[in-house]
Amino acid sequence: MWKAFIPDYPIIFFSMEIGLEPSMPTYSGGLGILAGDILRAAADLGLPMAGVSLIHRKGYFHQRLDGAGNQAESPAVWSPEEFLEALPERVTVIIEGRKVQVRAWRYTVQGVLGRTVPVYFLDTFLPENDPFDQTITDQLYGGDIHYRLCQEAILGLAGVAMLRDLGYEKVQAYHMNEGHSALLTLALLDEKLARNHLLTLAKEDREAVRRQCVFTTHTPVPAGHDQFPLELVQRVLGDRSTYLLTLAECWLKNTLNMTYLGLFFSHYINGVAMRHGEISRNMFPNYPINSITNGVHAQTWTCDAFKSLFDRHIPEWRRDNLYLRYAISITKEEISQTHRQAKEEFLVALEERTGVRLDLGTFTIGFARRMTPYKRPNLLFSDPERLKKIVREVGPIQIIFGGKAHPRDESGKALIRKIFESQDLLKDAVKIVYLEEYDMALAKHLCSGVDLWLNTPQKPQEASGTSGMKAAMNGVPSLSVLDGWWIEGCIEGVTGWSIGEGRGTESDYEKEAAFLYDKLEKVILPLYYQQPEMYGRVMRSAIAYNASFFNAQRMVLQYLENAYIAGK
Repeated sequence: MWKAFIPDYPIIFFSMEIGLEPSMPTYSGGLGILAGDILRAAADLGLPMAGVSLIHRKGYFHQRLDGAGNQAESPAVWSPEEFLEALPERVTVIIEGRKVQVRAWRYTVQGVLGRTVPVYFLDTFLPENDPFDQTITDQLYGGDIHYRLCQEAILGLAGVAMLRDLGYEKVQAYHMNEGHSALLTLALLDEKLARNHLLTLAKEDREAVRRQCVFTTHTPVPAGHDQFPLELVQRVLGDRSTYLLTLAECWLKNTLNMTYLGLFFSHYINGVAMRHGEISRNMFPNYPINSITNGVHAQTWTCDAFKSLFDRHIPEWRRDNLYLRYAISITKEEISQTHRQAKEEFLVALEERTGVRLDLGTFTIGFARRMTPYKRPNLLFSDPERLKKIVREVGPIQIIFGGKAHPRDESGKALIRKIFESQDLLKDAVKIVYLEEYDMALAKHLCSGVDLWLNTPQKPQEASGTSGMKAAMNGVPSLSVLDGWWIEGCIEGVTGWSIGEGRGTESDYEKEAAFLYDKLEKVILPLYYQQPEMYGRVMRSAIAYNASFFNAQRMVLQYLENAYIAGK
């Protein structure tokens, strides 16, 4: 049925980061991984889509941790020519009055049925550019606000110019994944004025741009939205762009807010979960904000053991992820046996990587997120004596952590050190491993190799979260605070378990810590150790109910029907 909605013209997906391969450090975390999953799902579905991002020649960063958990960073330098096809096209943008040359590299995403989606990575590392300009596309989320604005000018302005050189004259929709690419709206406005030989904007011109644009916001925290002062915008972008922003009435107290720019010029706006949509409507009450809950690419995030199981029982699952609903017909014993195989493979890989041997039969908890205070990774260690008592009286636990702190996030780095302190404090009771350099490859192993996925964000700051969705693809249930996607995914005792009270309440650290310990002590560990067949039932339900819905194919089809072709 949905194939009748495939548009005649391509959909262009803009994102500051896109995660496609572990060896291509063109992503930092969830936003980039989501972008890659959207493009992979579009290829699966045969949609005419293309991606646009920056090359990030020095990546995000390599993480190294010493024995005390101190994080050190180094550039993640890589060679684009090993993965990408260099294109001959060149475009020029003006930054601080200088002509900046931009080239593009192409990566081809191949779908399950052989259809493809191109991804274009913009690059300013060219000899004809000024030395500073050559570095603009080097570092993901590096530098100051001046560097960030220069990057966003390349992404939005050069991105549209490059598309035209590549032959993308007619486009169905421009999808902005966060505000980083919102300057593309200025490029579209400028094109319209130049085409019609106009000196001023009419309402119809703004509406024409809106009809082409879709905007997804990802952060429920006001400080997470890029903002640039008027003086900096005028210096970097020049008088023409400043004039267009003024004509379009896009200044907020002499500040360019990239989120508001994206909101203003989009006919469809969405948050990334039901609850996040509600929060975003409160943050931006003058805009009609919808919700499309995130999903993950099933084939990418399902481990080999479960792929084989699904291939035997649900042969259509790769083509149509909704078929994962039929995992409910697979026996609990097969689910448990397949999980045991995945866990064993992960523990072998973990020992090779760290030299630490964990026990296959011990209940294993996984936690891997960007390390920042609102994620609260130390909630599990808020009462070490209670944790020791649970282990002593109910059953052993081993815990595996992973995740990077942003180089300038000292509070995030302190969280990693605290986990290392807990590792030492609890060494006689609980084995704790922290995996450095957490990336796509490690995430796939970890999400399939633990027995429980733990997520403890401070409400209401979790926009969506996708790590628990990846775990569900492999039959791993979640224990999570009711925020983000878990409000929709948690069926208590069926797909996993909740921490704390209802979704509308603010987080209470002490209460949620108590909930966490109670669930482990009285529900989850007894089920795992005393009723393994019932734990297998929960694992099976995580696949049938969560994996069948929280996947990227469903997400992209919702974008297609509600955003890309709506009103066209």
